Amino acid sequence: MPIALLPDRGVLELAGPDRVAFLQGLVSNDVATIPEGQAAWAALLTPQGKWLADFFVIPSGEVLLVDAERAQAGALVQRLSRFRLRSKVTLRDASDEWHVHAAWGAAPPAATGLVVPDPRLEGAGWRVLAAAPLATDATEADYDRHRLALGLPDGSRDMEGEKSVLLEGGFDELNGVSWSKGCYMGQELTARTRYRGLLKRRLVPVDVDGAMPARGTALTDAKGAEIGEMRSGRDGQGIALLRIDALDRAPFRGGEAVVTPRIPGWMRLPAREEA
Repeated sequence: MPIALLPDRGVLELAGPDRVAFLQGLVSNDVATIPEGQAAWAALLTPQGKWLADFFVIPSGEVLLVDAERAQAGALVQRLSRFRLRSKVTLRDASDEWHVHAAWGAAPPAATGLVVPDPRLEGAGWRVLAAAPLATDATEADYDRHRLALGLPDGSRDMEGEKSVLLEGGFDELNGVSWSKGCYMGQELTARTRYRGLLKRRLVPVDVDGAMPARGTALTDAKGAEIGEMRSGRDGQGIALLRIDALDRAPFRGGEAVVTPRIPGWMRLPAREEA
């Protein structure tokens, strides 16, 4: 059971009797039905349906804890507070009170802290929130290699604020969107993208032979046509934003490296379904 501390993660706390209803109307997933001991992966969007942030929502007694990028925590509190109006809810950045860990393999014992399964994918592992840093036997880089092997996007490292749409990042297959809950901010574009088949690009896991291209490096096919760009990566594995209609032209070039898509079993690609 490897476990790693994730110092780049922070925690928001939502309290008050309206905390669930308040968040339910703002984020992409159904937070009203999360059982204790579980989590939901959800995103906050612009009114136009573009990604702003994603996070894990974890019920804990009389509060909701939000496991988010630490660099976004303060801004998230401010952004969410704009919608509070008369709702009986308080929001605060509690990042200094919690330490976020990731574990994979066997479940950590409950005594280690607040332990919930990562809801995105079987095999993704566990999120562990604890009041003090736990003893670890893996590093943040080890966890990064684990999530890259599974093809899981990592927030702002792979998505682009106010530009990315959720379905590009696999939020449908990875349990980050509820299609049955009521309205939420940005729902219209998300639903239209799905039901009208408008998706043209996807974040796709890739194998990289050569020096890892920097984030934003253009990827080209054998004829030099640009077909996407590199996002996060390390140690020969990465995530790239690629045109779906260009996947059969792989491998690609990114600088001096050869970049080859690696389609995971969980990913649904419309072009391949029609073939």
